[in-house]
Amino acid sequence: MAKYYAVKKGQHPGIYTNWPDAQKEVSGFSGAVYKSFKTQAEAQAFIDGSTGELADHAPAGMVIGYTDGGTRNTGNVKGGHVQATDAAAWAYRLELPDGVLSGSDGEWGATNNRMEILALIKALETLLDHHQQRADITLVLDSKYVLDAINKGWLKGWQRRGWQRSSGPLINAELWRQVYQLLPHFPKLSLVWTKGHAENQGNIFVDSLLNKTMDDMEKAGRPAGKAVPKTSLPSKRRTSNTSGAEPKKNYPKQVPEIKEYHGKVQSKEVAKSVDDIQKALEQLDLFKDQ
Repeated sequence: MAKYYAVKKGQHPGIYTNWPDAQKEVSGFSGAVYKSFKTQAEAQAFIDGSTGELADHAPAGMVIGYTDGGTRNTGNVKGGHVQATDAAAWAYRLELPDGVLSGSDGEWGATNNRMEILALIKALETLLDHHQQRADITLVLDSKYVLDAINKGWLKGWQRRGWQRSSGPLINAELWRQVYQLLPHFPKLSLVWTKGHAENQGNIFVDSLLNKTMDDMEKAGRPAGKAVPKTSLPSKRRTSNTSGAEPKKNYPKQVPEIKEYHGKVQSKEVAKSVDDIQKALEQLDLFKDQ
């Protein structure tokens, strides 16, 4: 049966009659929007429609995902600090060939960085649960903190030093250890950066999802006397283990090189702003790993 591949946002938007041609137009393109249809008329209607529509599945053999983490803590303002009553949450959206999966959860008193790492962990665990580790996977993140740790080799350095930074303790060490253990399962994983709150419908989706989680947390109220979690959230992965204990995970030891995205994702002004912020943080010993 013939299929028509509508590329709404890509290198060259249009309708393609085979996946290899369409794939060239969306692979490595941040925020690509595309979908397959049975008729050319449906494909054209998709392209002519609003650009805010999300794909309801990914092409065969491909997975496109989005992860995000956020917090409403007072540490987001000058002089502020994370409080035990501050809501924080993570979220992911995974477009698989046979449908879409999404998830979100939260913690009290957690940092934005912690939520960004957890979002990636939960997305990777979900992909393992659905046997997608051999697929061609592209995950879109807006966290330079997470991307730099993987792409710049910080993660390997932390592992060699026993999950310590060269300058002292590593914050969120237990989460970074999980990331290190999960990555070898995904030989065709690409990590793509997108500007936070950009006109990227997948990123907007997960941002809205995590904000809904924080809304629900705040409406329900923080349980009195409940300690703020300091380790990773209990895994929600399905298991046949009936003892109540988390089953031991046997992960490969080697971490593959993750393909870094080199597309045009930011203007010169934005790049300069990011560099200036990073340099300021480095002076405070908050953003380096050497």
